[in-house]
Amino acid sequence: MRFTGCSFIAAVTSTIAAARGRARGVVIMVSSINAIDAPVGTVAYTAAKAGVAGMTLAIARDLAPKGVRCCTIAPGDFDTPLLHTAPQEFLDQLLKLVPFPNDRFGDPADFAQLVRHVCENPMLNGEVIRIDAAVRHAQHR
Repeated sequence: MRFTGCSFIAAVTSTIAAARGRARGVVIMVSSINAIDAPVGTVAYTAAKAGVAGMTLAIARDLAPKGVRCCTIAPGDFDTPLLHTAPQEFLDQLLKLVPFPNDRFGDPADFAQLVRHVCENPMLNGEVIRIDAAVRHAQHR
């Protein structure tokens, strides 16, 4: 039988002994700030990421009886190998759009810290959480 990621988690977690408060696990999906305010020319990417963000609350409600929470993280620009495939001039312009902290792009450690917090905070459920240093691409068209 074939499972999607969330279906698989639901099936597996129903067999795990519940911790305090019936907690059995957390699904963390990754979207993008483009799901919320997309720059020009990103229709397909935005639609895909908006779909992930849009599923978050429904999945959280569907998995709640099994003791599983669901959140989505919507990152902005992070310092990854893919980002560095862009020309330096473009990266410099992109960094100028970052309000604060504006001396760097997001670090993977920043993302990991948020993942850890979502896992540890039992009240985070059904949320799409931006991690983008207040970037709003849509205002810069």
